[in-house]
Amino acid sequence: MFVNHLGLLYKLATFITPPIIILSFLVGMQPLGFRELSLPLCRIKKWNVPDSLQNKQPVLIERSPVGCCQDDISCFDELADKKALITSIDRSLQYLQTSRAIATYQKYPVTGITRDRVIKSLTRFRQLLLKSKSAKELHQAIEKEFVYYQSVGKDQKGTVLFTAYYEPLYLASRIPTDEFRYPVYRLPPDINSWPQPHPTRLELEGADGLQGTKGKLRGLELFWFRDRLEPYMIQIQGSARLQLTDGTDTTIGYAGNTGYNYKSIGRELANDGKLPLQGMTMPIILDYFQQHPPELNIYIHRDPSFVFFQENHGAPAQGSINVPLTTERSIATDNSLMPPGALALIRAPFPFVQANGEMEHQIVSRYVLDQDTGGAIKGAGRVDYFLGTGKIAGERAGVTVSNGQLYYLLLKP
Repeated sequence: MFVNHLGLLYKLATFITPPIIILSFLVGMQPLGFRELSLPLCRIKKWNVPDSLQNKQPVLIERSPVGCCQDDISCFDELADKKALITSIDRSLQYLQTSRAIATYQKYPVTGITRDRVIKSLTRFRQLLLKSKSAKELHQAIEKEFVYYQSVGKDQKGTVLFTAYYEPLYLASRIPTDEFRYPVYRLPPDINSWPQPHPTRLELEGADGLQGTKGKLRGLELFWFRDRLEPYMIQIQGSARLQLTDGTDTTIGYAGNTGYNYKSIGRELANDGKLPLQGMTMPIILDYFQQHPPELNIYIHRDPSFVFFQENHGAPAQGSINVPLTTERSIATDNSLMPPGALALIRAPFPFVQANGEMEHQIVSRYVLDQDTGGAIKGAGRVDYFLGTGKIAGERAGVTVSNGQLYYLLLKP
């Protein structure tokens, strides 16, 4: 779902992977500012990969836990949702018992990080989490018992670009009507026998998104939507929760795709001089198409990739390790480099809705579980953060783009 010095955001899935796929048509977004916390050394320098460890070969560098500066409240995860964190841990432990996890960790490239060690680390962290009476007490216990494996990031100094994704909530219909005309589609049962290369988005659904019944998509319609942009947004996020016109609710999730590289329509808008590349955000792009709806027929089909879905009957959005994602406790990374299911600590500025309705960015530290991936989350310098379901989650995700750090927490050998 996903680079210059300050961050170019593009999110995509270029091949068939389990849900959630991580895509986006946002490009050129600049990390947003954040409020002052303490001395610059406490705010930034000490969280980076130490100079003595830079330019080492591993993508994850073992180091001591980062000590907290006095009055730096961003150092601690306040654990306001401890129950959700425990749930997310239990889901990772469930994954780690599978044959898939066993096979994955047999090939995991970072020395010292094994499935057994990840399981023991999660189990011990869970025990400490349950008995700790404060965030500070938990942090102190981690300093004693755990080591950090820090991502070298995109610059070998630990700088990681953070973006966010969410589960949209839309009104939809099980049957086509004059109002609900734009479908999402099931995975074709014969897709493996389709000639290569597969048809592009334009060839599958036409420039107006209404020609699917004339070709390979005929009979595969799953749900219909009023707005052309809504099915496309679902393809970007990889899942959706639907309120249906018959009064019922359901969910849909990723089932597969056509294998094309995603092409950013945000960048296409910038290339055509319609929007400036610098400072582009999802709200800006959405506002542009709301003001110029005919141009959807120009830009959407420039992205040749195409995503298929399945109905999940209310089940929550799932990550690539086939466990439900947990709001603000699940992340997506490059699963060829990072340990799936493992416990991590992220630190970066994220947007929060204030009492007056305005969005304010605050540096926070959060314990999270690595439970998802995406075709475009490549390298050690990318993390996508799951923000939950619905409008507010979408608004927050749309303005999340910032530099921070990523650490994996493992028990000392």
